[in-house]
Amino acid sequence: MSDGSGSVTVVDGVGRSVSLDAPPQRIISLVPSTTETLAALGAGPRLVGRTRYCVHPQPWVEGIPSVGGTKNPDLEAIVGLGPDLLLGNEEENRPALWPALEPIAPLYVAYPRTVDDALNDLTATAQLVDAEERGRQLVEAIAAERAKLAAGAEPFRYAYLIWRRPWMTLNDDTFVAALLKEAGGENVFGGSSNRYPPVDLDALRAADPDVILLPDEPFPFAAEHVPELEELAPRARLVDGECLCWHGVHLLEGLPYLAGLRLPETARRGGGA
Repeated sequence: MSDGSGSVTVVDGVGRSVSLDAPPQRIISLVPSTTETLAALGAGPRLVGRTRYCVHPQPWVEGIPSVGGTKNPDLEAIVGLGPDLLLGNEEENRPALWPALEPIAPLYVAYPRTVDDALNDLTATAQLVDAEERGRQLVEAIAAERAKLAAGAEPFRYAYLIWRRPWMTLNDDTFVAALLKEAGGENVFGGSSNRYPPVDLDALRAADPDVILLPDEPFPFAAEHVPELEELAPRARLVDGECLCWHGVHLLEGLPYLAGLRLPETARRGGGA
């Protein structure tokens, strides 16, 4: 929180205390959803670096220098840009990078696994970049969309695949599962001890989900992959990965998108890509 002097201290998603003596003027974001959020907070003019996967909002983001990928950013390029704040994510990036990044500039690491976590992260990010009022406005707008989604929620059972060869899914300790729960979704693999467990077609058959969700990220599922699910294919539904994976301001798109999918209705009529 701010002490009124321009300095601020927040606790990030992995429990680290992050302090700034003044509002940051040279920010580097290593997280696509955070880059989009910074623009929405009005901090875009202070963003001096982003990853090549930071693609929203267009066309503004194209004018921001890229520092490489989320997993393998160019440390030399980061140092050369002279940042006074680095924004990372425990899942998007590699935690092994933190010791190399921490000496460069204050590092805030997000790790939202629930919608509440995501809202807290947005609030903390707004505090760090001296945009608390705009942050409150965005949180209120997201809360309103969340309430609309909950009001229309109906139960359905799903499997959410994130990879093929091998097929992989996710458990309930993930942001995607938390978001789908807001819409009434029950994850058939939610109780797995592995956050991203491998599965096979036999396991999918035995779990008997109403609908199998195939996002376009991290693996780019497309119509050509649906037949690989054999007799389960009629239950498959291609979905927008950004709307179901991205936190921050993208929830203003993700929550209405999820409401519009009408997944219980899809499950009743047997899916369809």
